[in-house]
Amino acid sequence: MPERQSYDHGTPSWIDLSTSDPAGAQEFYGAIFGWDFDAQPTDQGSDYIMASKAERATAGIMQQAPEQAQLGIPPMWNNYITVTDIDSAVAKVGPAGGTVMMEPMQVMDAGRMAVLVDPTGAVICLWQAGDHIGSEVVNEHGALTWNEVQTPDVAGAAKFYGDLFGWTTEEMDMGDQGSYTVFMLNGDGVAGGMAPPMEGIPPHWATVFGVDDADVCAEKVRSAGGTVVVEPFDLPIGRQAVIADPQGAVFSVIALADQSST
Repeated sequence: MPERQSYDHGTPSWIDLSTSDPAGAQEFYGAIFGWDFDAQPTDQGSDYIMASKAERATAGIMQQAPEQAQLGIPPMWNNYITVTDIDSAVAKVGPAGGTVMMEPMQVMDAGRMAVLVDPTGAVICLWQAGDHIGSEVVNEHGALTWNEVQTPDVAGAAKFYGDLFGWTTEEMDMGDQGSYTVFMLNGDGVAGGMAPPMEGIPPHWATVFGVDDADVCAEKVRSAGGTVVVEPFDLPIGRQAVIADPQGAVFSVIALADQSST
């Protein structure tokens, strides 16, 4: 179902964009996904911009922290995984081989978050919901559809996330693209894992949005000032493209072959 009212423990549930130009990002993503935006003040003094479709929350946009820009960290999409008890989840990180980058913190009435680094170097956020469950719509055009960790050590990542969330793995045959690791939770695929597609890409969590037509979306990206990093290509599950927004944040879009699965 595209609409969500809750997320189980260990399920990817939210994404937000840390960008050098929130206004430019709104213009770009509004053009390609049809999002609406609502700027909400925060305790840090800058707005947190909620993106939505038909009044259903889809993603967040925020100003990149100055210290990140000074370190040369590019604009990026952050991925969040829901946990029922964030303190208990964070306590497992060290013994499982990861590092806590940011201890649990309260985000007003929305919930609590933490940031960690898995043993392979990929950063992931945890979310314990308060008033905000995460994305209220998924698996449709302009909405979160998939999250995947890209790392040269998929097995190491799988062990870590298995210890944290109880994920198991299944291998999917992707034809010419080789084997793809699917992380399973209670019998459902919730995320994926693969080696980075090109040399020099550091371990990271990638965000994939659903679209009705990957080729049409690629043309909209160009018209809106973005870059098509990888032209649309066919996979057994659909047609995918890799995109960079005008500020440099990279994400993917996919038109699923079986749209009824959404």
